[in-house]
Amino acid sequence: MDIRLQRLTEWVRHIPGFETASPEPVSGDASFRRYFRVWQSTTGKAPVPFIVMDAPPEHEDCQPFVAIARHWRQQDIMVPAIADEDLAQGFLLLEDFGDQLMLPALAQTNAETLYRQALDELVRIGQVSSPGNYPLPPYDEALLDREMALFPDWLLEQHLQLTLSNQERALLDTTFALLKESALAQPEVTVHRDYHSRNLLVLAGSARPGVIDFQDAVRGPVTYDVVSLLKDCYVRWPEHQIADWLEYFRTAGLAAGLHRADPDTFRQWFELMGMQRHLKAAGIFARLAIRDGKTGYLDDIPRTVSYLRDASARQPALRHFHEWLCDRVLPAIEQRIGPVPGQESSQQ
Repeated sequence: MDIRLQRLTEWVRHIPGFETASPEPVSGDASFRRYFRVWQSTTGKAPVPFIVMDAPPEHEDCQPFVAIARHWRQQDIMVPAIADEDLAQGFLLLEDFGDQLMLPALAQTNAETLYRQALDELVRIGQVSSPGNYPLPPYDEALLDREMALFPDWLLEQHLQLTLSNQERALLDTTFALLKESALAQPEVTVHRDYHSRNLLVLAGSARPGVIDFQDAVRGPVTYDVVSLLKDCYVRWPEHQIADWLEYFRTAGLAAGLHRADPDTFRQWFELMGMQRHLKAAGIFARLAIRDGKTGYLDDIPRTVSYLRDASARQPALRHFHEWLCDRVLPAIEQRIGPVPGQESSQQ
């Protein structure tokens, strides 16, 4: 018996209009959270759908989600409204944004519109201050280090079973230091921290995306979220398309006062920030498979690492890392997981 689902059902049925609600599973994500749909009954009106989030308190703290959701909504960011909450049990009743994720909606005919809308929303997020009752943590040196360490710890050593020499570890240390230096040199904005096509919803009747999974927001580098969106671990676009969208965001961010960078500087920040994110993401995907049994994320590792290969190839200072990645890591990934996409691949 699912004890938490039983408790969740009892909780939601105590809310007016939900007395007969039967939660229906919607989805889970890469965390311990689960989501269910329930329907509010009102006499004489059609039932209204809501989402119940189940976030076990021993694994997930709902307070950042609640603080950020309420503050961002007040600042006109498209996040779901919170209708009710029980933080002690880890239950939230949320506005239902529907099921149309951006990723499956990305037919070539509407990709341009969806990406520009997502980039516009990102400029708005970047300008939002920290909630008064929850100062956003800094994306500082320690956090950047912890994230990049996931790559050798979980992908290389645990999943690929590679034993790293002292020389290889020194190479990684040098690479990580360069990426960290670039990240910390960027202007600081509000960062969603997981802004991509599986965390954005296409809303019926709206020209703006619904934004979810924002509870880990921080104050950090101006290019972090845009590289998360444009060099998405779940879909890949041609380089010329990424460049066009990046310049659109750079120009909009400049007008909004988020930065003062010229195109070349911004692109360099973007490239190095992407490497930091993809090191982290590849490590997290391996950890999800090994620790949490979510093996489906392994399929996203080849695409994620292909971004590392292509970005490092354009950085003379990272030539040794690029050669090592191609000679040592990519063959192991192709052997144990699957083919690594070639450069200039479109949607995969």
